[in-house]
Amino acid sequence: MQVNKKGQIGVTTENIFPIIKKFLYSDHDIFIRELVSNAVDATTKLRTLSIAGKYSGSIDDLKVEVQVDEDAKTIKIIDNGIGMTEQEVDKYINQIAFSGAEEFLEKFNNSSANIIGHFGLGFYSSFMVSSKVEVETRSYQDGAQAVKWSCDGSPDYTLEEISKEGVGTTITLYLAEDSLEFASKSRINELLEKYCKFLPVPVIAGEKEEWKDGKMESTGEVNVINDTHPLWTRTPSELTEEEYSSFYRQLYPMGDDPLFHIHLNVDYPFNLTGILYFPKLKNNFEIQKNKIQLYCNQVFVTDNVEGIVPEFLSLLHGVIDSPDIPLNVSRSYLQSDSNVRKISSHITKKVADRLSEIFNSSRNEYEAKWNDLKVFVEYGIITEEKFAEKAKSFTLLKNLDDKYFTFEEYKELVAANQTDVNGDTIYLYTNDKVKHNAFIDSCTAKGYDVLEMDGQLDSHFIGWFEGKNEKTRFVRVDSDVVSKIIAKNEKNDISISTTQQDMLRPVFESQLPTDEKINYNIQFEPLASTDNPVMITQNEFVRRMKDMSQMGGQFAFYGQMPESFNVIVNGNHPLVIDVLSETEKSTDDKYTSLVSKIESIAKQKTSFDAVIKDKKEDDLSAEEKDMRKDLNEKLTQLQKDKSDKLKAIGADNKLVKQLIDLALLSNGMLKGEHLTKFIKRSVEMIEK
Repeated sequence: MQVNKKGQIGVTTENIFPIIKKFLYSDHDIFIRELVSNAVDATTKLRTLSIAGKYSGSIDDLKVEVQVDEDAKTIKIIDNGIGMTEQEVDKYINQIAFSGAEEFLEKFNNSSANIIGHFGLGFYSSFMVSSKVEVETRSYQDGAQAVKWSCDGSPDYTLEEISKEGVGTTITLYLAEDSLEFASKSRINELLEKYCKFLPVPVIAGEKEEWKDGKMESTGEVNVINDTHPLWTRTPSELTEEEYSSFYRQLYPMGDDPLFHIHLNVDYPFNLTGILYFPKLKNNFEIQKNKIQLYCNQVFVTDNVEGIVPEFLSLLHGVIDSPDIPLNVSRSYLQSDSNVRKISSHITKKVADRLSEIFNSSRNEYEAKWNDLKVFVEYGIITEEKFAEKAKSFTLLKNLDDKYFTFEEYKELVAANQTDVNGDTIYLYTNDKVKHNAFIDSCTAKGYDVLEMDGQLDSHFIGWFEGKNEKTRFVRVDSDVVSKIIAKNEKNDISISTTQQDMLRPVFESQLPTDEKINYNIQFEPLASTDNPVMITQNEFVRRMKDMSQMGGQFAFYGQMPESFNVIVNGNHPLVIDVLSETEKSTDDKYTSLVSKIESIAKQKTSFDAVIKDKKEDDLSAEEKDMRKDLNEKLTQLQKDKSDKLKAIGADNKLVKQLIDLALLSNGMLKGEHLTKFIKRSVEMIEK
């Protein structure tokens, strides 16, 4: 019977709903993946039928060919697969979302594991880029009549008998005006390379070309764009290290060689294969994300694996392939279910086991790679509790002697000497051993060990560690003077009295830099006379919170706070004693009078406060309130006048300026014009 049929494609509310919900596909270039994948499905079905004895023809040259006619603005996808009868075209194309793959799998009890399509919508991605689509197909069945289906994107179609040699299907896309970018061989080859480079059936895209005589010329050799047996589909025991390295270079041609790899090969309770590589992360881990490629039966799906692997594992590179990861109609987004969670947990366990294996079997190799592994391991520890539990045994701490320690080893090393008066074990560290050299010297002189913690995540890691280990604290070497950084039962005397300290405070304040974003707090400490005369420290907690604020999140508030530094003045240093002597000599009768008036008003205030101390605010008379206000205002003004007088004295004291600048210089805080003036002043002082 001659077929010459017209009709309307069957679209119902039920089967069109997934298209409406997700607008079919987010990226128009996905059409090439869908159509080539369908063609691969067709060849795989034919191979399955042949194995089952239901097809007697040859399957030796199964392939998919993609042809681009740049002049005609057409793309052809040609396969020599199972083909379709007229009834099957009507069923699988005219009735949207009736998946031929689903029915085929059910019929053959899932014996063909790499049938990709599950929704029957992939073919319709062609209309995202085409004004017209033609399908010429001939079924594998004996005596089958070839047919041609044609549609311009409306519900109307035509279906007619044609002559066609050989079984299989040819889909011709007539590109729409807004999609002419795809009428380019190089553009289509780019998409085939992206989506189809590991499909299990050869995909041919024209002929190979080479640069010759100033232009690209064909070599006459067919251009097979895909590797049909990628490394992850093979048995790990038959592979060499060079093959793993070569495959990595195939995936990431511009990348450095990886540290090592993990080959995933699971068939129960879910199917999962793949190869994950540990790249050299260092500290720039942000740019390393989206490097794991997700495949479904060798078809590229996405490089956004959020939900499939924990966040910290997204720093890895490589390939994951699983038919058990549920995907929506466009295969571009993941739907969370129990299989996804199981796969995620399994990958986490495999990664932890691999790191543990390397650490236990070859610690020297592991330590040599620790600087590159550190960011990855710390990221995993602070974001994934299950990984953290396993990682405790292979996470390392490195000291300034470049020696590596596990948590237990380091605690044993420092517990005796670095436990403070409260019983807390103090882990001293630096994030800049050059900048903190003076503080490090002070600590090592007392026999303390210092860790190097200069990683991007170290502040977060330290917080995690302290939360998991009671009576243990990390303290940066510049957070306090050495005598207080690990508090002991030691009492040191200071050479200058409290009154003398009050006199010197404005003198030193007068020479501090003025910056509204920085607060300085002067403290006098009873240090050894051989210690530096002035040092600048920063509170551990506040500084750490500000460091963590740079990564945003709940600590962002601290980033808006001014910097706060402690200016430690050594009350036992000869130069500080000299400054005190010079200050006392520089005071005059006006200063002495100010001090006398302050003492007098202070006595009056003390006496008055004693009189009214038992009275409530409402019981005070107006006269008493006025008296209190008057005394407070007088005392405040006199103290300000005294401070201004001392600041004026200090402003002329080059020694004070020199001591302050030396402390700033030691902390890397003296720069630009101030550094130039310091150098000039130093030369002048030496010449004298």
